[in-house]
Amino acid sequence: MRRRTLFATVALVAGLAGCSAPDEAPREAAAAVSVRINDSPDQQRIVPAKVDSVAALLPAKVRDSGKLVIGVGAAGSGFPPLAFTATDNKTLIGSEPDIAVAIAGILGLEPDLQNTSWENLFIGLDSGKYDLGASNITVTEERKQKYDFVTYRKDELAFEAKKGSGLKVTGPADVAGKKVAVGSGTNQEKILVEWSEENVKAGRPKVDIKYYQTNQATYLALGSGAIDLYLGPNPTSAYHVATAGETEIVGTYSGAGASLQGLIALTTKKDNGLVKAYKAALDELIKSGDYKKILDRWNLANEAVDQGEINPPGLPIEGK
Repeated sequence: MRRRTLFATVALVAGLAGCSAPDEAPREAAAAVSVRINDSPDQQRIVPAKVDSVAALLPAKVRDSGKLVIGVGAAGSGFPPLAFTATDNKTLIGSEPDIAVAIAGILGLEPDLQNTSWENLFIGLDSGKYDLGASNITVTEERKQKYDFVTYRKDELAFEAKKGSGLKVTGPADVAGKKVAVGSGTNQEKILVEWSEENVKAGRPKVDIKYYQTNQATYLALGSGAIDLYLGPNPTSAYHVATAGETEIVGTYSGAGASLQGLIALTTKKDNGLVKAYKAALDELIKSGDYKKILDRWNLANEAVDQGEINPPGLPIEGK
């Protein structure tokens, strides 16, 4: 099969800061890193060998089924580099499918990747249709009431602007009166609404929040000047900046407050008996070095965690 690759230079960010309080400082941009991103259907994913001691932790029903049904909420345009379709417009690729497929390998199960909408992903988890949700899902206190989590990546957010805009976002005052696009029902939206309220209390204009159905529509609006900024997941923005060359990241933050690092997690229905197996599989993935290799191939090394946690403190707000 013919391979097609993208050569991308993605700006990585580092430092410690939050994003839900107005006095938090932005992250400093680190040196750019050149990576080769394969967006063809021929992914040559890392599939570790089965670890019997980990597979033994699975409930008998799942173990006997021989497969792990993985829900990914990337229907439509997806969200590169986390989850999106390859150049054949059907093969699901990205860091989220890669992590889930590797987890399935350690568990000795055949991965069954199913692409769906964000809303239907949670419906599928609730019904038991999906054994695992791998879709940039942030741990929140509200979600912990219904789901079990194993964290595997830091939750980072970014403000993206048209290249040369001169904008810099360090807090609510910088978005006062600005037209800012954000995904509906996401953690980013909650933060932006909070910042808008802070502006109003301080006597500044509120944020003019805009919503679009797809990333393509958002970026068309950004390029045409219909909006000033887009607030979304840092990986998506970094990938777009690198591959399109038309925008820039003007502020990057943690997906939580200064006292709490937002975390992305493998997600499953609460008390279904799967979470300990997922944690043990992730531990194996980290120990072997395959976890680092997966994040590196998608230029997400700056979002790596030292170890996974089961149901850690989550964001006090609901979000994506």
